[in-house]
Formats: sequence, C-alpha cells, structure tokens
Amino acid sequence: MNRAELAAFLRARRARVSPQDAGLPWSGRRRTPGLRRQEVAQLAGMSVDYYIRLEQARGPRPSRQVLAALARALLLTRDEREYLFRLAGENPPPSAGPSREISPGIRNLIDSMPETPAYVVDAKYDVLAWNPLATHFIGNLAGLAGPDLNMIRWLFRLPATALTWTDPQAVRFTRSMVADLRASYARYPADPGIRGLVTELLGTSPRFAEIWDAHEVESKRPIIKHVDHPVAGPLEFECQVLQIPDTGQRLITYCAAPGSATQAAFRRLARHAVPAPVPAPASG
Repeated sequence: MNRAELAAFLRARRARVSPQDAGLPWSGRRRTPGLRRQEVAQLAGMSVDYYIRLEQARGPRPSRQVLAALARALLLTRDEREYLFRLAGENPPPSAGPSREISPGIRNLIDSMPETPAYVVDAKYDVLAWNPLATHFIGNLAGLAGPDLNMIRWLFRLPATALTWTDPQAVRFTRSMVADLRASYARYPADPGIRGLVTELLGTSPRFAEIWDAHEVESKRPIIKHVDHPVAGPLEFECQVLQIPDTGQRLITYCAAPGSATQAAFRRLARHAVPAPVPAPASG
C-alpha cells in the first residue's frame, strides 16, 4: 500500500468535485474549490476522523468496501477507480458491463472522415457503426442484425480455403482478434453476450477452439495491413485501434500514408461508397 500516493490522490480528486456535482445543496462561495473532508466522509458513509487519517497518510489500510465508497463519493472514472484500488494494494473490482450505445461524438467523428474507412465494434466485435467508405472493406451491413454483425463469427464461418486461413498475415490478424476477445472475456466475466459467443464458437468451430486453447491474451494494437482489394487493387495502410473509454468499444480506422497510392485509392472508393445508415438506439 502506498499511503503517501493514496493521500495525495484523494486530496487531488476531492478538490476537483464541486458540491453540485456530488448532489449536495449549495452552501455559498468557498475559499478553496471542491468538497470538504466532512462532505466526502458523509457521501462515503464513514467517519470524518477516518477519512482525515487517509488524507494524512496514516491509519489502517482501507477495505475494498471503503475504497468502493470513496470511488462513488469522488465520482471517479473507471481508470481512476482502478488506480485507487491499486494504490491501496487491492486488485480492482471487475469492470461494469460493456456498452453498445454509440455516443453522438463518436458517430460524428466517423462521419467526419469520408476518405478514411472507420467503424466501431463492441467488446465482442459486433459492428455498431460505420462510415460509408468502410463498406468497401466490411461490406454493406444495412439490414443485418444480431449474429450477422459479428466480425469474429464472419471469420470462423469461412471455408478452410479462404485467404484468412492461407495467408500468414491474415492468420496473425485473426489470432490477435481472438486474443483481444479473451481479454474482454476476462474484463467482463458476467457479460452474457461475450460468454455466449465463446461457448457457441467452441462448439461449432474446431479452428476457434484451437486458437482459444492457446490462451493468448492481447488488447488490439495498431498493425500495418496489406490488402488486395477487388476494386482498388493492392493497398497498404495502418489499422489503428482506439479504445473508447468506459464502453469496451473500439474505433477502428484504416489510415493511408499522405500522398500514397492507397490514399488516392481511398479517395476514388469514397466517391462510390454506400451511405451508412444511422443505427437504431441500442437495447443494451
């Protein structure tokens, strides 16, 4: 347990939260920003003396229940909550379930990149949103729903002669997706969607079972991809994977080098892209 860092972190987070943010009544102007110590103690359901001792780097090691109460009182983000637990020498609690809800900001972001293929997947690789140019790479998904929107199912439904299983780069990419799915499986152990997908594929795809049994774990990272596109020909681009905080979602973009032949091809494809529909609100 790092008492000094824990104390400093609590003081810094307390100064950031206003009484209004915490749902406390307005009590006039204050000399210093943020909550008072007694207000944090009240919100967390603990004695003021105990909380003061935590901020002064003394007193007993806080329990997991105390840490969870402090995280709620101080309105910590998921990353901050994990950091708080680690400072106290505890393993962070499991993350909340993954989200399928696309924020307006992310929707606007992918629409603002007409010459860059971009799409969003959830923690188990269901495609949630995409821009028109992405349809040249993941297909026109309009009208599809449920299992048919899952990228990992697509891969393991392919025949043994498909490029995915004969090209070493494609095989590595597929294994990295399964490794990322395993990371999500551990991060969201109670999620029925992830658990159901894994159970289904273990029962229907010996190839998936073989890769899953290798116990590879890896969050998705950027890679260089080489694609022989049926319309645009050979393409080379960086597949960037951006984590969307607190959702389990990833924003995936295909980034061509400026002035490259791939960038020119993306521009040509963009002129013939299928407009992406606005997804219906997610049900959970």
